[in-house]
Amino acid sequence: MKTKLVIILLMSLIVFGCSKNESDETDERQVMKHHELRPFYHFTPPKNWMNDPNGMVYYDGTYHLFYQYYPNGVNWGPMHWAHATSTDLFHWKDKGTKLYPDELGYIFSGSAVVDKNNTAGFKSNADAPLVAIFTHHQNFGGLQQQSLAFSTDKGTTWVKYSGNPVLKNPGITDFRDPKVIWYEPMNKWIMVLAAGNKIKIYSSQNLKDWNFESDFGENLGYHGGVWECPDLFELTDSKGVRKWALLVSIGGGESSEPNGGSSTQYFIGSFNGKTFTEENQEVLWADYGVDNYAGVSWSDIPEKDGRRIFMGWMSNWVYAGSTPSIGWRGAMTVAREVKLAETNGKYTLHFPLLNEINALKDAQQTSTGSTPMNGLDLNNNEIVGTGSYLVEMEIDATLTDDFEISMGNELEKMIISYSKVNAEFVVDRSNSGVTDFSPMFKRPIKCKFIPQSSKIFLQLLVDKSSLEIFINKGEKVMTTLFFPKYEYRFLEVNSKSGKDFLRTYTISALNKSIIRQ
Repeated sequence: MKTKLVIILLMSLIVFGCSKNESDETDERQVMKHHELRPFYHFTPPKNWMNDPNGMVYYDGTYHLFYQYYPNGVNWGPMHWAHATSTDLFHWKDKGTKLYPDELGYIFSGSAVVDKNNTAGFKSNADAPLVAIFTHHQNFGGLQQQSLAFSTDKGTTWVKYSGNPVLKNPGITDFRDPKVIWYEPMNKWIMVLAAGNKIKIYSSQNLKDWNFESDFGENLGYHGGVWECPDLFELTDSKGVRKWALLVSIGGGESSEPNGGSSTQYFIGSFNGKTFTEENQEVLWADYGVDNYAGVSWSDIPEKDGRRIFMGWMSNWVYAGSTPSIGWRGAMTVAREVKLAETNGKYTLHFPLLNEINALKDAQQTSTGSTPMNGLDLNNNEIVGTGSYLVEMEIDATLTDDFEISMGNELEKMIISYSKVNAEFVVDRSNSGVTDFSPMFKRPIKCKFIPQSSKIFLQLLVDKSSLEIFINKGEKVMTTLFFPKYEYRFLEVNSKSGKDFLRTYTISALNKSIIRQ
C-alpha cells in the first residue's frame, strides 16, 4: 500500500477513439473506436480506482479477493476494501465494498484467514469465521495500526472488531500490510508486517493479542524503496526439500532495480516460529517486468490441492498516476502458482501459469505448428485481432543466437527479443501505442536468462493491454502493460540464423466463456 502519493492514477485500460471516415476501410477495420481495453480474463473493478490485492482467502470452494478501492472516483482516495469471488480464478463476481474508512482511518492493505479453531471467539454458527487483518491509516498524521474485521456468513457481511486496533503503532512511520498465517508446529498465528526498511514478525494465540518476535531485513536484500506487502509461506520441491519463502514489495523510484519503479523481491530460507533466516546470497525477483506489485498468495487452499497461488497488482507506482484512463482504473495479474525449484544447489521460486488457463482456450480459434520452421508470420490474424490470447512456443537455442517476437499493427508494435551473447530477454514497448505519459515507460525491460538445456519454452499471455511472459514455465516472468491506439493484427517470430529454430507453436484465443458478472 503506497502512502507517499496523495493523488495517484492507476494503470487503466482506456477507451481510444477517432472519427470514422466511411470511405476508409482500414480505419473501419483497425481503429478501436469506442472500444475499452478492459481485459477479458484479468480481474478489473467494475468502476473507479483499484490497487493492491488484499484478504486473499479460500473457503468452501470459493476464492475470495479483496482489494484496495476508492468508490468515488478514478483517482486514489480514502481506501476501502472491495470484494470479488471466483471458483476458478478467471471468472469473477463483484461483491461490492465491504470495509469502509472510520474514525481510526482508511482501510489499507492486509490479509484474511479462516479461523478454523475459533481462536478469536467470533464463531456464531456452523461456518468457520473469516477474519481480516488490515492496517488502519489515519489521514492526518499518518498513524498506522493493525485492526480486525470478521465474517460469520462465508464473507457476505463483515463486522469490525470492537477492540480495534489490536496492534498499536510503536512509533514507526511505515507500519502496515499485515500478512497472517497459522504456524502449525507451535499452534499459533504469525504476522509479518512491513516496517520501513524491514519486516517485523509477531505471534498470537487469538488474533487479538500480539507479541513481538523478531526483525528481518536490515542490510539484507534490496533497499531501493520502502518495504511493503510481505508474504510468508513454506514450500516443498519435487524432491521433498522444504524451504520457507518471504516476499517483500519495494516501492522504488525510476532508478530502482530490476527495471525501475515498484517491484517484488523474495528471500529463501528457514523459519522457526520466531525468526526468518535467509539462505540466498543474491537479490531474487518475483517478476522482471515493471507491472507486478504488492502481490501475495491465497491462504487456506486445501491440502488436497497443494498449490501456493499468487496474484499481484498490474501497475507501477512511477507512472500509475499518469497512464490514460476513463471510468475505472486497475487490473490484477493472472493468478500464478508458486513453486520451489533447485538448480545446481541454488533454490529459487518459479511462477508458472495455472492449468485452469486451458479451460479458456477457444478450440475454434486456435492455430498450431508442429514441425520445425525458421520463423512465423501471422499477419492480419483473427486470433491476434481478439486482443486476448495465449502463445506457446518452443525454441531450439542451439540453432539460433538470437530471436525476436513482435506483435502490433502498421503503426505500433511490441518487441520481445533474446540475445544469447547478452544472455537476456528484452521487452521494447517504446512504440507500442501511447507512451508519452512517462519517460520510464519507453525504457527497455531486461531479464537475464541462461538456458539450462537446448530448449526455451515461452508462453506469451496477451489480454488487450497487458503482456505476461512466462519463460520455461515460470522460471522467469516479465509482466508489462501497453496502451495501443489501434487493434494489433500481426504476430511475427524471426531469427537471423536462417535455421529451423522454432520447433513448435500454438496460439489460442482466450475469450471463450468469459462472462462479466
